[in-house]
Amino acid sequence: MSGIDNIIPFAHKLLRAVLSEGGRALDGTAGNGHDTLVLAEQVGASGRVWAFDVQPQALQNTSGRLKAAGLDQRVTLVSDGHQHLACYIDEPLDAAVFNFGWLPGGDKSRTTEAPASLCALEAALALLAHGGLLVAVLYPGHEAGRQEAAAIENWAQALPQQHYAVLRYGFINRQNRPPYLLAIEKMRKP
Repeated sequence: MSGIDNIIPFAHKLLRAVLSEGGRALDGTAGNGHDTLVLAEQVGASGRVWAFDVQPQALQNTSGRLKAAGLDQRVTLVSDGHQHLACYIDEPLDAAVFNFGWLPGGDKSRTTEAPASLCALEAALALLAHGGLLVAVLYPGHEAGRQEAAAIENWAQALPQQHYAVLRYGFINRQNRPPYLLAIEKMRKP
């Protein structure tokens, strides 16, 4: 077994490192609720998580996963596009995660798209507390995902290094344009 984490376990490791009891977190793409559950576990009973998805099935899957773990009271599920997240959240976030692409097990023709995703990332970054972390998992293996990943990576590369540290984590020897992640840390004020 390799000591190098795959993309999702690495994303979860990063999120766990910045979140603690009482934290505030965003899952911009609830999907099947795996990321939402990690966030809910980390923020504890006094924390809060907001999870967005436009697909009813995704919110049902996430709700079921949270209820099974007894953590549903920590999470506000929002049936709206992540580009509208600032309409629902008005407090600083310690962490945000976006797992772009399509709902695993769902309709592969319904994918996240670059324009809405970029709006959501901008809004999440504006809400991110200093020292907070935003993690974006990108899937360039299909055409819509390739376009979205390119747009998001270009956006992230343009973030000023005096205010943000941006890490690109991915495997370069895997077939079929494998997923990778961008981790964006908002620098602490001096």
